[in-house]
Amino acid sequence: MRRISPVLQQDGVDPDLISLLKTILAACREIAFRVGQGELAGVLGSTLSENVQGETQKKLDVIANELLKEVILETGVVKAISSEEEDDIVPGNPRGRYLVTFDPLDGSSNTDINSLIGTIFSILPADPHKDASDASQFLQPGTAQVAAGYVLYGPSTMLALTTGKGTRLYTLDKTYGGFLLTEEQATIPKYTAEFAINMSNQRYWQAPMQSYIADLLQGKEGVRGKNYNMRWIAAMVGDVHRVLCRGGIFAYPSDRKDPAKPDKLRLMYEANPMSFLVEQAGGASSTGYQRIMEIIPTDIHQRVAVILGSKHEVETCVNYHRNSTTPVISD
Repeated sequence: MRRISPVLQQDGVDPDLISLLKTILAACREIAFRVGQGELAGVLGSTLSENVQGETQKKLDVIANELLKEVILETGVVKAISSEEEDDIVPGNPRGRYLVTFDPLDGSSNTDINSLIGTIFSILPADPHKDASDASQFLQPGTAQVAAGYVLYGPSTMLALTTGKGTRLYTLDKTYGGFLLTEEQATIPKYTAEFAINMSNQRYWQAPMQSYIADLLQGKEGVRGKNYNMRWIAAMVGDVHRVLCRGGIFAYPSDRKDPAKPDKLRLMYEANPMSFLVEQAGGASSTGYQRIMEIIPTDIHQRVAVILGSKHEVETCVNYHRNSTTPVISD
């Protein structure tokens, strides 16, 4: 098993980027320790404040955000950061070469029940011609990402990482405190019989997603001709990890539950980095109408619909959206 630095060096990754990634992972190791302590550390439960998304912040949300913000800005190679928990971007070194976006604790509502949570991050190139405090520098499509990954805090602490040369999986060796390569190339099977979606929102979905899921639920007796299993962890990082490990499709579609917020997941902090990881593992990612990584962001906190996972299943779901009156099953 190899350590992360030699693997990235072998891929020809820029030394500054390697150093930045190692710094992010150092913060994630600290978060993993806090998560593992749970109630013993007094970090469970909610605060009295809300984040910019209007969501009640968990104590661990705040702790994780501050840890990541502090260590990333100290690297000197980051021009600015953007976090799901911050109203605005936070400027760093005006001459920094990278921008970092992150969801410090995805699935934080799971902390109080000791279920899966994780940290998601994305790294973009900085524009040398823009000021460090200019939020517009972050409005780049997902195709511009130079690295993306997540750290999953579960029975073992795992890292999924891509720098554009495939998606690799690492496991934290607590003996010496570093991540070791445990899967050289994550490969998502093209076909699947497993889906992950929040069925409680079914009545609010658009017609194409209603039709698609209804056909899955018909199983062998329906047009799909096979039975499907449903899995739902209620943390994107956990559901996507399952997809990377054994295939499947994960979806959080647009809905009418809150007309002011038809979409749930954040483009820059969740959808883009997860799409990069999934595509580099042979999967696909779409809103139902557009490849997620080709979206030009209009706001740092923009939300989008997400459908990602096994390529055949994603393409089939997209066909329901594009041919809503006559669904087409992908070959």
